[in-house]
Amino acid sequence: MASLPAKNEEYRSKEYWDQRYSQEDEDSSFDWFKSYGEISSTIHDIIPDRAARILMLGCGNSKLTEQMYDDGYKNIVNIDYSQVVIDKMQRRHAERRPELTWLEMDIRDLKFADDAFDVAIDKGTMDAMMTSKGDVWDPPAQVIEDCEREVMEVVRVLKKGTGRFVYLTFGQPHFRKRYLTKPQTTLEVKELGDFFHYYLYILRT
Repeated sequence: MASLPAKNEEYRSKEYWDQRYSQEDEDSSFDWFKSYGEISSTIHDIIPDRAARILMLGCGNSKLTEQMYDDGYKNIVNIDYSQVVIDKMQRRHAERRPELTWLEMDIRDLKFADDAFDVAIDKGTMDAMMTSKGDVWDPPAQVIEDCEREVMEVVRVLKKGTGRFVYLTFGQPHFRKRYLTKPQTTLEVKELGDFFHYYLYILRT
């Protein structure tokens, strides 16, 4: 497949994503892990208020935002560090889903005020930052720094006392808890799937 990188480390690269999105059709989409239909009941439990202000981290051209919007979650701010995909998603949804916001932004340096969101969602974005070469048990310093910065920024922009960071990944707890265990927060882990397991981490501020 032309869209696949020559090396997994390229998933970390803004240049790779810009090139990939530039080459894809205007209506192309790609979703990591579970579809919204498979996790919607869990999302309803975590986010019972359809008016919640939601931050979608590394939105890409996933269908997650549009499916949540069509399910009643209208207040979603989508960010990605590829301006190419942000422009495409703005064009795609401008008429049918006008309340959605699309911004070019790095998840490690969020340009929002403290306590700005009720919920933040990461569906595989942190995983892309973990694709550097190295021992998964002893990741490179850059991977640790990037993941720590994402989580610290997310905790900062979530409302204190009620905020929820929802992270869907295939990463097992012994590889992910180190980044998600923070002071004044609680962490819940849900295991999804029967044969190949995914994990839903819910960090409450």
